[in-house]
Amino acid sequence: QVQLVESGGGLVQAGDSLRLSCAASGRTVSPLTMGWFRQAPGKEREFVAAISWLGGTTNYAASVKGRFTITRDNTKNMVYLQMDSLKPEDSAVYYCAADRSSRLLGPYDYWGQGTQVTVSS
Repeated sequence: QVQLVESGGGLVQAGDSLRLSCAASGRTVSPLTMGWFRQAPGKEREFVAAISWLGGTTNYAASVKGRFTITRDNTKNMVYLQMDSLKPEDSAVYYCAADRSSRLLGPYDYWGQGTQVTVSS
């Protein structure tokens, strides 16, 4: 099992930046593909970004490409999502996810509890 805990969410204004963190624990020895997803009220959960085990490959949703950056530090079992130029439409609960496959788009087996990001206009 892998446990994921997100942090770093909050209330910011449009144009601000925010960095989300995800701490992984448990059986983290095996390679893990990591991803970020989000879900806004009344909408389905959507893919945001993902990163391969060694960080050499990333994938972003078109809506965040160029504004968000996903990184990881395997020595600390951490994954980060740097969010710049935030827009009100980025407001959502952000979830960290992990999977032992190499598929960046999932499906993902492990999920965190989520952290709220609210961007005011």
